[in-house]
Amino acid sequence: MSDVPLGVLDLVPIPSGSTAAEALHHSVDLARQTERFGYSRYWFAEHHLNPGVAGTSPAVLLALTAAATSTIRIGSGAVQLGHRTALSTVEEFGLIDALHPGRLDLGLGRSGGRPPGQPAAPRPTATPVVDGRTPNGLKIPPRFSPDHLRDSPRLRLQQHLLRQPGARHQDYGEQIGDILALLRGDYRSADGLEAHAVPGEGADVQVWILGSSGGESADVAGRNGLRFAANYHVSPATVLEAAEGYRAAFLPSDHLDKPYVSVSADVVVAEDDDTARELATGYGLWVHGIRTGEGAIAFPTPEQARAHDWTEQDRALVADRVDTRFVGSPGRVADQLEQLREATGADELLVTTITHGHADRVRSYRLLAEEWQRR
Repeated sequence: MSDVPLGVLDLVPIPSGSTAAEALHHSVDLARQTERFGYSRYWFAEHHLNPGVAGTSPAVLLALTAAATSTIRIGSGAVQLGHRTALSTVEEFGLIDALHPGRLDLGLGRSGGRPPGQPAAPRPTATPVVDGRTPNGLKIPPRFSPDHLRDSPRLRLQQHLLRQPGARHQDYGEQIGDILALLRGDYRSADGLEAHAVPGEGADVQVWILGSSGGESADVAGRNGLRFAANYHVSPATVLEAAEGYRAAFLPSDHLDKPYVSVSADVVVAEDDDTARELATGYGLWVHGIRTGEGAIAFPTPEQARAHDWTEQDRALVADRVDTRFVGSPGRVADQLEQLREATGADELLVTTITHGHADRVRSYRLLAEEWQRR
């Protein structure tokens, strides 16, 4: 499957007993290593007020990584537009592109400082799901409901800290339109005034929309003829409707003449299945912190994770994420990634791997790349 590109999504996780500075050094090193292994992209996620994640500013991380690499595409997965303006986004990425032209992916998402709305209603998909499986066997778990987080004090605090007092949330589709216009250089205000982002205007960047369902993000990506990244690793229950919703909305554009989809997956690879499962032990407890509203904790060691007193409610809270990881030997995980690609029709795949040890994380990416290139 070497003709289907593999990319990297990095959350810049902080292992227990480590520091944010060490995590940042490890991410820059991982970018160098995965470039050498043959990965096509290296994206940084954006998260705030998470004690175990240091990836707060994709633009800053990309500037550091661009200087440490030379060929791999680098990008955001994604800039959270809920607390940003179109101009600030274009100017920041324009600065990076000015020094590292032709390598930048501007991945855009809706979240960040935006009050949570009602979850989109499930949409029917063309791919049948029977007993939680697609026809080719990909696991599609029950839909996760974040209703218990709507009154989370931490999320309210995040919204307070990320937004200017009294700021108005711009319509997402309008915001994407402004970003595209500023990049093209034809932005006009409602009263006809021109605005030119320098640097930024004319930047050679690929614009992507990231989405977890077949709702607004998929629709905006399709209507604007942009690339779309669907999140199996965040919301495995809705990955099919996200990809299909995007394709249904797609209109050809100057960016693309046909739909283009990337799909993400959580992956841990080791020489054998038992070793991989051991390395992945801390994942459930890490997701538990996110799902309870505490935020991503420092990634635990296997011993720390096993010491947690799990209740049935705890296990149910994280089951969809834990059950849809791809963990095992290189052959096993490559087979599962091919299953994901086939079920979603993905044009490329984005891999996110978290282990407590940096060397284990690097090895996971190396083993997967070697197996993928053999196919």
